[in-house]
Amino acid sequence: MNVAKLSKEGICSGDLILVNAEYGIASGTTPSLAPVHPSAPSVLMCSHAAAALGRLMQEIDGWESIVPVSGWRSREEQQRIWDDSLKENGISFTKKYVAVPGHSEHQTGLAIDLGLRREPLDFICPAFPDSGICRTFRKKAAGYGFILRYPAGKEDITGIAHEPWHFRYVGVPHAEIMSREGMSLEEYTDFLRQFPYGSRPFRICCGRRSFSVSYIEAAGEGISLFPHDFRSLSGNNADGFIITEWRDADA
Repeated sequence: MNVAKLSKEGICSGDLILVNAEYGIASGTTPSLAPVHPSAPSVLMCSHAAAALGRLMQEIDGWESIVPVSGWRSREEQQRIWDDSLKENGISFTKKYVAVPGHSEHQTGLAIDLGLRREPLDFICPAFPDSGICRTFRKKAAGYGFILRYPAGKEDITGIAHEPWHFRYVGVPHAEIMSREGMSLEEYTDFLRQFPYGSRPFRICCGRRSFSVSYIEAAGEGISLFPHDFRSLSGNNADGFIITEWRDADA
């Protein structure tokens, strides 16, 4: 049995951390990174997210028509992108499409910008239309743990303009839940507070697995969880933890 103990410092790590203008990246954190594809060795993601992206692309033969544009960025790189965009595009454009350094999802290693393989390729706003292979990618993304992070109509919530090219790894079943419910990560973080750990989890079946998802508020003295064989934990980067437990649906 898997017994876990949570400390308050852990809320800043995990696949479900919320990173936006309000919640920044914890200083001194460097994820374990891997290239998303041999053709682009400098485009990196967290190794498990890169592996999930690779499986998705393999299913749809995506790398034939889609190119990785930008993955993990250091704070210094994010600062350069911010400064360059200010000079080239002005403050209004930059605030819409470039996160403030220290508050960019790209610094987590969980975000990827993708573009259709055609010239010219815009680094800030790559083309990723809602047709063809790009539409196929969107339809399959949730099953591999990816969400469209900045959808149209959610700008007032996310603080970023619609970015059809920017995808975020949150894992299964969370991507499926957000996709089915039409929620941004900000909305999902709030939504899960309705399902306290140990009493009323959110339940969902994905494939052959039955999942229970719940929330527990962080406490300074640490939190002990009930034993469970199959469990993943993530901080939300705000005030607590998201606990995901599962079993085979026919078990």
